[in-house]
Amino acid sequence: MPSPPLADAHPYLRAASAGVRHHTRTLATPAPAAAAPADRSHLDVLHAHLTALHQLLDHLAEATRPTHPAAGRHLATAHTRLWQSAAAVHDAFHTLPVHENAADTECHPERLPEGPPVLTICQRHLAAGHVIRRKTTPSDLNTPLHSHTTSCSQ
Repeated sequence: MPSPPLADAHPYLRAASAGVRHHTRTLATPAPAAAAPADRSHLDVLHAHLTALHQLLDHLAEATRPTHPAAGRHLATAHTRLWQSAAAVHDAFHTLPVHENAADTECHPERLPEGPPVLTICQRHLAAGHVIRRKTTPSDLNTPLHSHTTSCSQ
């Protein structure tokens, strides 16, 4: 089966990327002082995006490794780095102050069947952590980004 033209390939990924680019442009204001700092709900959504990408890279690395071992290793490295990014966002989430409105953190099962947002990000993070710890070692999680050259010129 021939692959679809690039414009038709992976429409949901292209839409997600466009959404992130649009969000980034709306945050970039002419005056740096006018930029709003990140809040917990913003980091929760960003963490959800990162963990979804983490799952996608996991599947791609596993599918690519048998036929293209070098590419599979690079995807596995990207998988690890994305975990590190998600972990940093999770840590940032917990260092931000909770809004003074306690209703934001209270559990309302009729509105949020998965629980309050503070638990949702932790549940998501624990699930992603289970995957990364099953496939990597602690030394893999602490290695420098690149110690070798690639085919791309810099």
